[in-house]
Amino acid sequence: MAVARTDLEAERSLCDRAHAGDRAALGQILRQHGPVLYRSVLLPRLGSHAAAQDALGETYARVVERFHQFTWQSTGVYPWLRVVALRIALDALRARRRETLFEPDDLEREIDASSRDFGRSGDVELCEKRDLAEARARVDASLAALNPRYAAAIRLRVLEERSRDEVAATLGVSVATFDVVLHRALTSLKKVLASGPSGAKEES
Repeated sequence: MAVARTDLEAERSLCDRAHAGDRAALGQILRQHGPVLYRSVLLPRLGSHAAAQDALGETYARVVERFHQFTWQSTGVYPWLRVVALRIALDALRARRRETLFEPDDLEREIDASSRDFGRSGDVELCEKRDLAEARARVDASLAALNPRYAAAIRLRVLEERSRDEVAATLGVSVATFDVVLHRALTSLKKVLASGPSGAKEES
């Protein structure tokens, strides 16, 4: 289902006002699309609520700084905002390097594809559903290809954001041992993500 024409006309009016320097209009655009960017773009790729919140703030700042670069297209503003958020997520992955689900190279390829195809869909709801479905399917399938102990370590520490002490106790190991397990688990996950989830389960 395409974005309703009246919605697009209203959004274009907001964008025109934002281009003219109306900060209230730009704020309205961010409030409208920010929750979707958080849920379907940032959180699935960064895996941490704290990291995704930080990235959303950075996304807002980047949009305010560079909105003059946005050129209106018939698909609306969301595809452009999504690419901005993806670039912020890429910066976050490059900075963190540890306890991340995706490699920066993965996101770079996605950004390149998205930047070439702003017209793929102007329907925000469809974009959100596609992003969530693709991210969840990729992570779930890849975790299923790991040794169950590795998968549990990643789910508890990275996806559920539990403390190192709590996860170590749940797994029945010392914190130091858990750190080693998590490092190996993430290394294994990234190998699976790079090659596809069809390989044999990794051994601990």
